[in-house]
Amino acid sequence: MTQSADLYGSLDLNLLVALDVLLEEQSVQGAARRLHLSEPAMSRTLGRIRKALGDPVLVRAGRRMVPTPHALAVRAEVGAVVERARALFAPGRDTDLRTVSRTFTIIGHDAIAAPLGAPLFARAAEEAPGIRVRFLAESHVDAPFLRHGTADLEIGVIDTALPEVHVEHLHEDRMLGVVRSGHPLLTGELTPERFASEAGHLIVSRRGKLRGPVDDALAELGLERKVVGTVGTFPASLFVLRDCDLIGLVSSWSAPLATALGLVLFEVPLPLPPLGLGLAWHPRHDADPAHAWLRRCVRELMTGGAGPA
Repeated sequence: MTQSADLYGSLDLNLLVALDVLLEEQSVQGAARRLHLSEPAMSRTLGRIRKALGDPVLVRAGRRMVPTPHALAVRAEVGAVVERARALFAPGRDTDLRTVSRTFTIIGHDAIAAPLGAPLFARAAEEAPGIRVRFLAESHVDAPFLRHGTADLEIGVIDTALPEVHVEHLHEDRMLGVVRSGHPLLTGELTPERFASEAGHLIVSRRGKLRGPVDDALAELGLERKVVGTVGTFPASLFVLRDCDLIGLVSSWSAPLATALGLVLFEVPLPLPPLGLGLAWHPRHDADPAHAWLRRCVRELMTGGAGPA
């Protein structure tokens, strides 16, 4: 018997729904609140799920509960089955988003999440108050987050090669230079030579890379810059740049973060490749009205005023 057949044969739909919520919340208390049950009732439901699967599903790790490897392996499939069931029992009817209770996980760079978060939370409060959104930072390790159900939507520069993942291009972004107010680089003509040699450079890289497209563009001109180090996110880099003479880069989408900290932006005197920003999701979410609402919100906020088009 396959894992799928065993899963479907052992659990009724109510237990599948409960399992889906438990794996989202990773908390008996949180799942009970979502499903409008008492904690003892939710604990009993978890016990039934454990018995049916022959697996603990959630185990204690300090003060938290974490999913077992088997639970992680079936998480995406459980979510897909629950979503298909919702669609099956509500064919052709408009979903009232104000009655939907869901938690969506978005994975993407902090430089996009920071300016996107406030308007997205505001839209959720107005249009779908039962929907919660959690942002996860990009990992230094590439993994099939969408396929496994760890994330419901990816935003940013999408570089996945998985054939089943849907990718939607939104717009082209570009990189801008950023330094503290009063930096010597801001005085006089900014040439590639001055950009390379005026001060040290700080790179943003989730993998800790010490070289990027700027170095390739400088090499074409026979120039080289001094990279002093890296940080994992653009917001972190801005606080570093605010208090020293290093030179950094920031995407035009997240430029408001830099100006809010009193930093100064400038055009990089080099031909840098554009950044293609987009969305990516697994096709199991295609017919899900709540997920379609999430995609629409992110799409509109990233192209219609919450950021540069």
